[in-house]
Amino acid sequence: MQHTIEKIGGTSMSDYAAVRDNIILHGGANKDIYGRVFVVSAYGGITDLLLEHKRSGEPGVYALFAGETDDEGNADHWEAQLDRVLNAMLDHNDRLFGDGADRRDADLFITERIEGVRSCLQDLRRVCTYGHFQLAEHLITLRELLASVGEVHSAYNMAALLRRDGVAARFVDLTGWRDPSQLPLDDRLKQAFREMNLEQELPIVTGYCHCAEGMVRTFDRGYSEMTFARLAVVSGASEAIIHKEFHLSSADPRMVGTEKVIPLGRTNYDVADQLANLGMEAIHPRAAKGLRQLGIPLRVKNTFEPEHGGTLITQEYVSSRPKVEIIAGRKGVLAVEVFDQDMMGANRYDSVIVNAVHRHRARIITKDLNANTITHFLDTGLGAVKRIIADLEQEFPNAEIQARKVAVVSAIGSDLKVSGMLSRTVRALADAGVDILAVHQSMRQVDIQFVIEEKDYEKAVRSLHAGLVEASQQKPMNIAA
Repeated sequence: MQHTIEKIGGTSMSDYAAVRDNIILHGGANKDIYGRVFVVSAYGGITDLLLEHKRSGEPGVYALFAGETDDEGNADHWEAQLDRVLNAMLDHNDRLFGDGADRRDADLFITERIEGVRSCLQDLRRVCTYGHFQLAEHLITLRELLASVGEVHSAYNMAALLRRDGVAARFVDLTGWRDPSQLPLDDRLKQAFREMNLEQELPIVTGYCHCAEGMVRTFDRGYSEMTFARLAVVSGASEAIIHKEFHLSSADPRMVGTEKVIPLGRTNYDVADQLANLGMEAIHPRAAKGLRQLGIPLRVKNTFEPEHGGTLITQEYVSSRPKVEIIAGRKGVLAVEVFDQDMMGANRYDSVIVNAVHRHRARIITKDLNANTITHFLDTGLGAVKRIIADLEQEFPNAEIQARKVAVVSAIGSDLKVSGMLSRTVRALADAGVDILAVHQSMRQVDIQFVIEEKDYEKAVRSLHAGLVEASQQKPMNIAA
């Protein structure tokens, strides 16, 4: 049978009633609820507690365990943080289940899983007191283990709640708990899919999948999207659907205003990649690759507006006329500038800088360079930047290296190939009194990026949206005029 693979985001997962009514039951429409597989994320905020906060960098269990000191009186000890995780999970159970046997079963399930994790970490700490065992060698495995706990909690709960409401839901645990096998990702997903009866049951699948490649090692925090996308590929899905708490719109409605933003409706994977580069993922770029190659369309829907068709993303789509489709960006970008008078003619600078960035798990959003200066704009925390700079100062003792916080705002569209587009974007920022620190436009012309002062970020988004999106809705865009 034709089937879809669908993913539910963490914020949506926290509102079970909306997910049940709007997604599972199709918003009350008289449609068959089966023929679908749901891959679910952890409840909003849980993975931040387990690993580290995605935006602020505040340490979770993983970060505290990896950097733990011998001070047992430390208020941020990893075990205390693990207790906070368990309490947050039990609070979710209380809110979702109320009282009753299914609530007790849910509490017992996740408590046993958390206590199993605690035992593993305690044993690992003891083993690593011996000189032959180094904690650093086991940290990535620990990160995988911790990441899996959030998804197993939400998937178990979702399946149990749906069964209580009369849906034949089946919990599919791909986390590899107490499973010694090490199958490649696609093989594990094929095995799981063969065991599903899509005509008679609704599989609820953990967003984390234990595999030989290592989901977190390979995809970091994008692992649930990878599970979703690869499952769509290996199962030959007719469509892949992501349910989020918002539409994929022309800008962030919290900044621009809900009455002004426009759901995209259609776009392509190139635009989705540009959004992912700014940390505003429609889907992780590596997850989108398989969908794009097999021609599987991706639809992004708003959980709370089930009647809306959402935004369909395909490989071949190009807007009917050149236009800006979305204004996106991010604050808190760290610019690392390396200036060295001896850089001209020396080819090793960029490769050394990039290696340092990757070594400390930072991500490059964009960069610029001239004869003697290279600046990388990074998505990472201040601690990682300090370590990167320390490495670079050893490599280039005569260089001047500095870091500062900036913001990046971008105008993105499937077709920006029209004369005057850059000048119009610059004029929109200038009219709003926004100073431009750097500007980047590639020859492919799907986005124009501006580096600006962090304080000007929201003003820049509003001015670009007003000048490039809202204005084009009122009349055809004649940019060259």
